[in-house]
Amino acid sequence: MSIQIDQPARRRRVWGRLALALTAAAAVTLTGLPGLDQAEAAKAPNVKPMRCDEKFLKNKFPSTPANSGPPDSLPYDAWPNDENYTYDNPAKAYDGVLPPTDAQRAAAGKNYRKWQRKYNRTKNPADKVMEIYARYNNQYNNPKGYQDFKRYLDVRYIGNHGNPPRGEAFEARMVKKYNMIGPDWWCQDPIEYTDPETGEKRTRVVDAHNRRTERKVEMKSNGKIENDQLTADRQIAKERPKSTFRYLTGSKTEDSTKNKIKQFDDDLKRDRGTNRTQAGVNERRSNAIERTQKPNVYTNYDKRFNPDPLKGGRGPIIDQALRSGKTVEEARRLQAMYNQNNRGGYFGRGPGGIDFSTLEINYVGTPVKGEGLDYSMRADYVKDPDENPGYGGDAKLQLASDAFFTWLALTPDKFWVNLNPIRPDVVMDKEFAKTDAGRVLLEADLTLKHDYADAMNPDKYERGERFWRAAPRTPEGMPCLPIIRQWITPKPAKIREQDGGIYILDAPLKVNMEVPTGPDVPPNACKLTEAQTKQAENLILTTIQPELERRVNDDKSYADLRRVYSSRVAAEYIRRQDAVSPTDFRKIINSNDVKRWPLRAENKDWDKKTVYDKYVDSFKNGDYKFERVYEGKVWILSMGGVDFSKAPKKNITRTQFNTQHRGLDKTTKTSVRAEVTYQDSETAYLGGSTSDQPTSPEDPKPTPNPTGSNGPKPTDTPSTPAPDPSTPGGDKATPPAKDPDGDLAHTGNNTPVGMIAAVAAALAVVGGALTWWMRRRRAAGS
Repeated sequence: MSIQIDQPARRRRVWGRLALALTAAAAVTLTGLPGLDQAEAAKAPNVKPMRCDEKFLKNKFPSTPANSGPPDSLPYDAWPNDENYTYDNPAKAYDGVLPPTDAQRAAAGKNYRKWQRKYNRTKNPADKVMEIYARYNNQYNNPKGYQDFKRYLDVRYIGNHGNPPRGEAFEARMVKKYNMIGPDWWCQDPIEYTDPETGEKRTRVVDAHNRRTERKVEMKSNGKIENDQLTADRQIAKERPKSTFRYLTGSKTEDSTKNKIKQFDDDLKRDRGTNRTQAGVNERRSNAIERTQKPNVYTNYDKRFNPDPLKGGRGPIIDQALRSGKTVEEARRLQAMYNQNNRGGYFGRGPGGIDFSTLEINYVGTPVKGEGLDYSMRADYVKDPDENPGYGGDAKLQLASDAFFTWLALTPDKFWVNLNPIRPDVVMDKEFAKTDAGRVLLEADLTLKHDYADAMNPDKYERGERFWRAAPRTPEGMPCLPIIRQWITPKPAKIREQDGGIYILDAPLKVNMEVPTGPDVPPNACKLTEAQTKQAENLILTTIQPELERRVNDDKSYADLRRVYSSRVAAEYIRRQDAVSPTDFRKIINSNDVKRWPLRAENKDWDKKTVYDKYVDSFKNGDYKFERVYEGKVWILSMGGVDFSKAPKKNITRTQFNTQHRGLDKTTKTSVRAEVTYQDSETAYLGGSTSDQPTSPEDPKPTPNPTGSNGPKPTDTPSTPAPDPSTPGGDKATPPAKDPDGDLAHTGNNTPVGMIAAVAAALAVVGGALTWWMRRRRAAGS
């Protein structure tokens, strides 16, 4: 968390540095903490070096151990999940403050110290809010100031108060971990060097410096070393040829950082004629758990995953989702903004570091009435968050939560979609069509039908060429296929129920295909024999179906489908628990009331008919045309749901869980309080917890207006009929049968037992028909 400062600025830095230097154990208050951003803080005065053991361990050891400092080579810290550290950030308790009105800005003025002094006397959170408004006003017209209040609040106010204690807490942990004690080790040690471009004297403040061996250690609680720090270190290496460098990171180290340090190391080895490590990265992944001290009426409690519309929850997934941009362009701008204010690693890899398109729920705790719900989400990290950042976290999290409640609120007989060109009257249930979960299923059904045609395109894929050469022929030589019905269903999901919750380890989806029969089959110009129909069906199942299944389980175009399905697995677990003992979700289950989870944002005006019309157009006019010569003739051919009625699962044994998913239980538990990387993967786990605390008021004023028992009443409390005893969640429902592998019964086709209840039979999902418009002509010379 060191910074680089110009020599003339050294005298101005001491208060900014020392006032912010808080150890992990120190209790802090908001009083006196500066409101400057990181760039302004870098202009503060002299940094006073201090022995590391005295600074962090409150002890002066008589000698430095021979094995002190990080080793030359250190593999990934295999199981860091027990290695948590905490730090205090009381500013986080004000993350729900709304932007000021014109009147509030005028009343606050720019003299934030006045409000600071008043708060010290009154301890009234409203006075702290006025101080925040005054700080906002004070920087508003600065060329580097923030006009967006929410970003100012998060980046400049909360982040500036969180960065130093988080960084210092990580440093304290590293000092202790690697015995950087005794008279040789000095922390925050200023080292002068000459700027190679300007010739000016500059100062590089090193987190930990062994003055005897010239080993310099930079400690970052996130996984990124700043470019200006590496530039300074290269120059220091030239001026002090005995210097070696270690960079300790507390999370997954970015590939770009690893590559830069490797190049630095290679250059030093070459120049110094040695094979010993001169500059290296040591990952000591740790979980930084932030404490906000006392919440108040201005603390943000997010309503997602909370059954009570007046209550909310908190957690790292909420923070990261709200920070992310809505588009890749906005995300890139925000990533740069947060990077400039992330020297202490408070924002981790930054809001663009997570690939929110992969976000899925992976754990829910057992709901206990009145005690809230713990949950955890998993998502991949992006490889280059600066250039190609992740985005859309708020919308993806909202979809996962809305789908979760949709699966609870609607009775299972409504979980179907149907695209059939001759059945416009039967597309999907009208209540299901009011939700984003229903929209996702219907759009995935249409995508599947487009992908079915695309997967056999001979102009794009060698697979398509092979397919059409093997397809059955009409007497005239035209390749011909039967109508094929295709739909998506779940494969057996791998889950583990233990530790007061359920782990969703894998929830794969299956693409089903068959030749349909019955009155709802669209007409087909192709006339095939029974043997040819069977030949075509087998060809499709062996050549096209595997590719479609790969796309459904891997491609981004089906990411929302996978997200809402994972939410269904979680929701059915809640149903099962509620069947045993009433929970806070009881009023929602089977209420058929989805007003709280409607179509949102750009999809608020979505209409199922639009999707149906697109499908009919594809069916009639085709998705693409291709030309091929078969049997001496040129043929020009034109190529043109989702069924969650069953969700089979397999609850793996405890031995399998501990062996195949070692440490996942600890990772998940920690993720409720901090962002965690699982093992050495590129996967992040971020959770949250709902609580009995009220959500932020709709329009909080600088004068506290407590909510709770005396607060506003909900306007959309579900009107729930008495639970149906025949459905999960009914008052007389019996507990599901036990599973010998882990206390959950397998789902059958008859009664609704097990974690996933069998749903009433869905309407037939017909689609993927091939229609042909062909023009025949003789090939040249035939």
